[in-house]
Amino acid sequence: MNIRIGQGFDVHKFAENRELILCGVKVPCETGLLGHSDADVAVHALMDALLGAFALSDIGTHFPDNDNSYKNIDSTLLLKKVLALPEFASWKIGNLDITIIAQKPKLAPYREAMQKRMAEVCGLPLDAVSVKFTTTEKLGFTGRGEGIAASAVVLLGKKG
Repeated sequence: MNIRIGQGFDVHKFAENRELILCGVKVPCETGLLGHSDADVAVHALMDALLGAFALSDIGTHFPDNDNSYKNIDSTLLLKKVLALPEFASWKIGNLDITIIAQKPKLAPYREAMQKRMAEVCGLPLDAVSVKFTTTEKLGFTGRGEGIAASAVVLLGKKG
């Protein structure tokens, strides 16, 4: 077949003294997300979707949290490393779809900036990048405001 589909999911809990970064965009918030890198849960889900399309394991395998070279790193830099893997050389992203699951903060004002950033990093037109937001109606850990989750789906097509 000349297509591949990948799906990814990630979760990070809120933490004091951290910036909140989603899809490579700083979002004003009293807390950020806890993680070894910048904890960009949306980019992490996208990387796992891309890796999954080629059965290349997950981001923890490629960028382990016991490797200090990834400490506080910008996750978009890791995304660029994933896209530079040899498996992607003859493939292109058709489109990607990210859903961020958060009760707080309100994210709609940052959608355009997030879409633009993901399009820029992935080398895509804006109409190939979807970033959506949902709450869990105050249910579960996201509903209680304990953290943020994200899921991503990506469609890849063979070049040429």
